[in-house]
Amino acid sequence: MPSRQQRLVAKLLKWRYKNISNKMFTHVMSVLVGLLAGLASVTLKNITYFIESSLERGIIISTNGLYFILPIIGLTLVYLYVKFIHKEKLGNAVSSILYSLSKKKGIIKTKQIYAQLITAPLTVGFGGSTGLLGPAVGIGAAISSNLGKFVRINSKTRSLLIACASAGAIASIFQSPIAAIIFAVEVFSLDFTMLSMMPLLLASISGVLTSYFFLGNEVLFSFNLTQSFMVKDTLFYIILGVGTAFASIYFTKMYFGILTLFKPLKGPKYKLLVGGLAIGIMLYFIPPLYGEGFSFINNLLHGDHIKALGTTPFDTYTHHIWVVIALLFGITIFKAVAMTTTLAAGGAGGIFIPTMVMGSALGNVMAKVINNSGLGFAVSESNFTLIGMAGLIAGVLHAPLTAIFLIAEITGGYELFVPLMITASISYLIAKNAIDYNIYTRELAKSGALLTHNKDQSVLTLMKLDQVIETNFKTVRPSMTLGEMLHQSVAKSTRNIFPVVDDNEALVGIVLLDDIREFMFDTSLYTSAKVDTFMHNAPEHIFFETDSMQKVMEKFQNSGAWNLPVIKNGKYVGFVSKSKLLTAYRRELINFTR
Repeated sequence: MPSRQQRLVAKLLKWRYKNISNKMFTHVMSVLVGLLAGLASVTLKNITYFIESSLERGIIISTNGLYFILPIIGLTLVYLYVKFIHKEKLGNAVSSILYSLSKKKGIIKTKQIYAQLITAPLTVGFGGSTGLLGPAVGIGAAISSNLGKFVRINSKTRSLLIACASAGAIASIFQSPIAAIIFAVEVFSLDFTMLSMMPLLLASISGVLTSYFFLGNEVLFSFNLTQSFMVKDTLFYIILGVGTAFASIYFTKMYFGILTLFKPLKGPKYKLLVGGLAIGIMLYFIPPLYGEGFSFINNLLHGDHIKALGTTPFDTYTHHIWVVIALLFGITIFKAVAMTTTLAAGGAGGIFIPTMVMGSALGNVMAKVINNSGLGFAVSESNFTLIGMAGLIAGVLHAPLTAIFLIAEITGGYELFVPLMITASISYLIAKNAIDYNIYTRELAKSGALLTHNKDQSVLTLMKLDQVIETNFKTVRPSMTLGEMLHQSVAKSTRNIFPVVDDNEALVGIVLLDDIREFMFDTSLYTSAKVDTFMHNAPEHIFFETDSMQKVMEKFQNSGAWNLPVIKNGKYVGFVSKSKLLTAYRRELINFTR
């Protein structure tokens, strides 16, 4: 019998179906998820900053020796939470969302909401070199998914609202509503139509208003543009685009390289210890790697590179500009290392803000090199710092439009649109040509779980192999006689294919009805002829664990077969027919484009 709460929910849903259209309800929900995602983002930021400020006041972290211990404490707290409470491995928030959209119909577990609220502040607050944007997007998406499940919306609308929540979270953190919308379109491969534009816009506005309500006019980067774009600097911005492209490729390769390096370590305790010590050593020599790094960016924008670098073992040499350039270049190199080491050691966080830090350092380095080359050139270091951030975002995330509008919005630097477009587009084109998929999408693409703007590929990604497997085929053994096969399988089957399996249910071949048709009525062969006489190999095999639906389609196309056997854990489980596969594809395409 339904509880009182369930009956009340049922009444509310019934009233909604009668009085509110689906379109209007989607708009209302987009406002709500935008507000909730914005609130979650503000909460995440405040918890993290509270931890950071408490450590600064209570421990005086200006003593560099303490950098050794703080990251290990944070990672240990995260480890204890994951082991005893969360009990699931932490993953990349954005990648997890993309996987849920493609393979779980947008269903995200409720515990992902509070898991990110706990683990990300502990990681970043204690010095982990990651960002809060990824966790904020993850929290917003989890809230949206569970809210959508509560009000019983369909999977397509739920996916749209998850993108809306992501836009709300980004708008709240950066106070950049336009970039938030573009991020949802570029990263989540959302079709930007009139049906999706208004919900995204409403969610983005809701998120940024939430930020203004709780944080006022506080901005991440307090910077006023003083020098606009000059045509004579075009060549330098092109060079910056090439530089950020190669830095993006380095960032991506370093990310996957360090994760691979940590895999042989047995158990999370060893990863925590090795990672924590490595981060501590890096922080000792390069303090700006501590936490997110927004203060580092702000100091560079204001031209105070000494304050940006902080207290280092090289303070006695920082009056030499080339030493400063070398230290800033060190941040460019080691930010990717510190970030990935934090994540590999068990920490939580995102990659978006670390790319901004790395880009700002690289842009500033390039400007300082130009200005101190002795060739008479002079460029704006603050402008190069800004545009370097855009170049890294475009190259690492493969999101050039997000990069352009984000940097323009958060700094008010709309006068830099031309150099932003030059650097971001060059960085994106080179990085995309070198690396097909970004950090968010590479593993998903390998497993066939990636949604893209390609409708055909997206529809195949949304399809599930187990939904098109047919199991009403009569199996036979290689040692069976022709008579046994005819009486036990052929006479009782409506299919014209007979899979041949061994004692372990492994497929060893197939027999078609056409293979035995001319011998079926020759009774003299009933006891002498064996199944293995007639069987032959299937034209191709479908492997349940590894083959994506796109790969399955390719196998049908290349083999010319109408039916292909499916192998799961080394055993035969059934067949997929081309006709059923195409029917399922057509049905999914209709749902996808409706």
